[in-house]
Amino acid sequence: MTDLLSFRPDIIREVHSGSAPVVAKSLGIAERLYRLGFVRKGLILAVLALAWEAYGRWLGNPLLFPTFGETAQAFLANIANGIIPERMLVSLQTLLIGYAIGIGLAALLTTLAIGSRIGADLLETLTSMFNPLPAIALLPLALIWFGLGTGSIIFVLVHSVLWAIALNTHAGFRAVSNTLRMVGLNYGLRNLRLVRLILIPAAFPAILTGLKVGWAFAWRTLIAAELVFGVSSGSGGLGWFIYENRNQLETANVFAGLFTVILIGLFVENVIFAAIERRTIRRWGMQH
Repeated sequence: MTDLLSFRPDIIREVHSGSAPVVAKSLGIAERLYRLGFVRKGLILAVLALAWEAYGRWLGNPLLFPTFGETAQAFLANIANGIIPERMLVSLQTLLIGYAIGIGLAALLTTLAIGSRIGADLLETLTSMFNPLPAIALLPLALIWFGLGTGSIIFVLVHSVLWAIALNTHAGFRAVSNTLRMVGLNYGLRNLRLVRLILIPAAFPAILTGLKVGWAFAWRTLIAAELVFGVSSGSGGLGWFIYENRNQLETANVFAGLFTVILIGLFVENVIFAAIERRTIRRWGMQH
């Protein structure tokens, strides 16, 4: 038997390198650029700008719809003379005050809601009453209560921010699994330490969503409020800049003001909130 096995011919199979599967291949420059989010978004903005320019040229009426080039010239001119930076600073200062107060009140209501059933009922009742109410509808009352001042704008800003953040934060806390809560309790975490170390990190995706929604509501409410009475308080911001130039039929400046509002929105969403998301949610492995 051993002799028979010793004379068995060996079978040799040649492997051709051309048929081997490719495990990894280098990407071209175009494909590497396409994988970058800011490049894709930049392409979308470029297409929109070209469509804007084409429609403006086709319409041929700068008083009705200026081209993108005319809007860019008006924007740069108002940047150079300092008008847009000054108005932008006024708007952002007012916005940050109202936004911060709204976050503080939302944190207070949410803390009460997760601490007791009465607090949860209070939050649900208040949000059902006031969340559907447009912030701009409170402007007449704000004028009566606070007069023609910054306080009126801050009041409507707080209303626009408060309910979105409180609702999302409370929903995020309620979505935290009981397992995580029990782990925190087993480690001796109670009250504020449990909220800070367990509930907030676990609910942070919902909290960040609430912050984004609250920011968007506050930004558009601020512009609308300034369109109505921003200059009367001595704090003419971007909204009043738009309204003032509309009265003077400076349509290119109106579009420049709107362009500034859009740029600030893009910056906050794609730079500030994106950085927070990278350092928290994605770093913790809670989002791809």
